[in-house]
Amino acid sequence: MTSKLPWRVTYRLSTQCPRCLSRLPPRRTLQTTTPKLAFTAAPPVDLESLPPQNASNARIVPASPSYFTGRPDSTDNYLSLLALLRRYQTLPTVPPAQAPRIAWRTVTQYRLLVGEPVRASKYHKIIEVLQRLNRIHPSVMPPELSGAMQIYKRDVDPHATVRKPLVVDEDGRAFGVGRRKSSSAKVYLVQGEGEVLVNGKSINNVFGRIHDRESALWALKATNRMDKYNVWALVTGGGSTGQAEAITLGTAKALMVFEPALKPALRRAGCVTRDPRRVERKKPGHVKARKMPAWVKR
Repeated sequence: MTSKLPWRVTYRLSTQCPRCLSRLPPRRTLQTTTPKLAFTAAPPVDLESLPPQNASNARIVPASPSYFTGRPDSTDNYLSLLALLRRYQTLPTVPPAQAPRIAWRTVTQYRLLVGEPVRASKYHKIIEVLQRLNRIHPSVMPPELSGAMQIYKRDVDPHATVRKPLVVDEDGRAFGVGRRKSSSAKVYLVQGEGEVLVNGKSINNVFGRIHDRESALWALKATNRMDKYNVWALVTGGGSTGQAEAITLGTAKALMVFEPALKPALRRAGCVTRDPRRVERKKPGHVKARKMPAWVKR
């Protein structure tokens, strides 16, 4: 039976109808064969035996990989110390208190030595590596390491500088200096009934806040010596908070002159260490030290 449909419709039905798949002609498969070519590697090139054709086009290679940093000498010194630390980090060490005393160069002296504007933070990293290398036991200290550390030492005897001991003077006074932020305090401590004068005035008249009054006398309060000593302080610079904490440090130093055994208790109370924190300066383009102005799209 012949179909009365046009030949185009018949071809479309026979192509798309799943029942008529058998009518489709078989697909032809093309087979390609790739001929196998013999592969031979090029011989190695000896660059040393072949001089450049034009010496003016040769690129000059810096002797130091830190040449393009702007501070090649200081960077090479730091990298060489790190390489020595990796090489000798397995050697036995001693506790930091038992390590040999060494007076290292200051950052100003190191700048003059290398002739570069080295930052203080970068030189602090160099000092940290030197202190770690100095903790290696002296009996196994390699000569290479001793020679590398020699250029960072100052030409002074660290044992020759002895801090002058603080003593009670002939009037029975102990003296201590304390600093905090931009404030400086000279504190005189004598045995008495607990009177406190700051710049010739009572402490209640100088510090209006109770927190500042307690902070100024925290060294005596933490050791239960409030009614055993009189305090006379001369304070300059800064505000009330800085002046109060400067008096705290000066009072603790003067108290340790009378009773050195109180140093552990004062250290636990936080009265021995000088607080280095300061107000961070304002930057140009910022509202404050770090605050940025509000970003407006339009």
